[in-house]
Formats: sequence, structure tokens, C-alpha cells
Amino acid sequence: MLLQDKVVVVSGIGPGLGQAIALQSAKAGADVVLAARTEKRLRKVAAQIEEVGRRALVVPTDITDDAAAQNLVDIARAEFGRVDALVNNAFAMPPMVDLAEVAFDDLRTNLETNVFAALRLTRLFAPALAESKGSVVMINSAVLRHSRQPYGPYKMAKTTLLALAQSLATELGPRGIRVNSVAPGWIWADTLKWYFDYLAGERGVSADDIYTETAADIDLRRLPEPDEIADAVVFFASGMSRAITGTCLDVNCGEFHH
Repeated sequence: MLLQDKVVVVSGIGPGLGQAIALQSAKAGADVVLAARTEKRLRKVAAQIEEVGRRALVVPTDITDDAAAQNLVDIARAEFGRVDALVNNAFAMPPMVDLAEVAFDDLRTNLETNVFAALRLTRLFAPALAESKGSVVMINSAVLRHSRQPYGPYKMAKTTLLALAQSLATELGPRGIRVNSVAPGWIWADTLKWYFDYLAGERGVSADDIYTETAADIDLRRLPEPDEIADAVVFFASGMSRAITGTCLDVNCGEFHH
């Protein structure tokens, strides 16, 4: 119970990693504030959290909007009186176009969710996190570790997020706030399973063949699952990492070494 009676705010509650982070936090003893645009999805995750005996607060939020983000902070503090961890998981898929060709407006729009929203929430929650000597966890990506085409805009966004996390660790450290990052590789969840099924159909092979081929160059010969990545987030949100800040932990089953 690494997060017993703590309050964790998770942005970007989707069907994969966001849901896993929320549920693993609850299983570790935390009450969870759920933030995303789609209320129906939030309600579904909230019900699962309540099944494990923890409280869930649903706050539909557009985190790219100043007023909506401030409302999230106000409601969380009013309901629980404290915030111990903020997990910036919200993500918008960058345009998969070479940087030599991508439209600047598309880059700007993408950075609003992937970088500026994370900064906005961290700044707004900083007073509460300073009171609890809490933690911020940024969800990054293994795209940090390669420069394959056409991932340039994706890498641009995530390397910017990493620089943001490192600088915030320095700026917020004197207030007792730790800021760390988790960088998943492949995530074996519904979206990737659909993609592997699609590739299998295109190539006339099985989805298991695609999985085996993909995992062949990974040390553990498998792909990480959402709960395994979420456990790394729980670690950073907990007192077990109380002397760690400004770092990025790769959770990729050994696909890349850093």
C-alpha cells in the first residue's frame, strides 16, 4: 500500500495506460481524481476504483483551457483537502510527418496538449503539492531513444516534455516537490492489439506472429503491459522514491538501454 490515503490526480484517462495508472494507484491505497474530456469514460474508471474500496472524483476537464484546469484544482482540493501526486498522462498523437515537411500549425496544436497542458497543471497544482511534499510524474515515451522516420514531431514533443520535467525538478525541488518521468515503449493494450491485427491482415500472418517478430529484439522477449508501466508511476508517486527527482525511468522490457 505505497499510496495509503494519498490523493493522486491523473490527467488523460483513456482505456489503456491512463485507466491502469488510476487503478494501480487505487490498489496502492490512494483516492484518485480523474480528469479527461469524456465523462462516460471517467465514470467507468471511477466505478472500478470504488470496487477496490477507494474514492474516485470525476472531473471532466479540457486541460488545454486555463479556466477548466483551475476548476480541476479547485474541485480536487475542496473534495480531499490535499493532493499528493499529479500524473500528467494526457496525450495527443503528433502528426506522423517528417519535420522537414510538417505544418507548423499542427506542431503548435500538438504541443498544447503534450507539453503546455502538463506545464499548466503542474503550475496550478504546485501549491498543494508543496504542502504535501508531493510528486509530479510525466508520462513520456521510448521515442526519446530513437530518431526513426516519421517520428520527428513525436520526438520533438516528448523531448520537450522531458526538458520541462527536468527543469521543473530543479525549480520545484526547494519546495519539496519531486518531478520525474516514465518512458514506456510498446504498450500491450487494445490500441496496439488492434494495430497488430491490422498488420497481420495486411501481411497474411497471425497477430501472434507480429507480436513475436516485434518482441524478438526486446531483451525480455515480450511487450510491457499497462499495469507494469503504471507500477513505475506508483513508485514515483510514493515515498519509496523520496530521494529521486529529475530522472526518467524507461519501462520497455529492454527494447532500449539508457
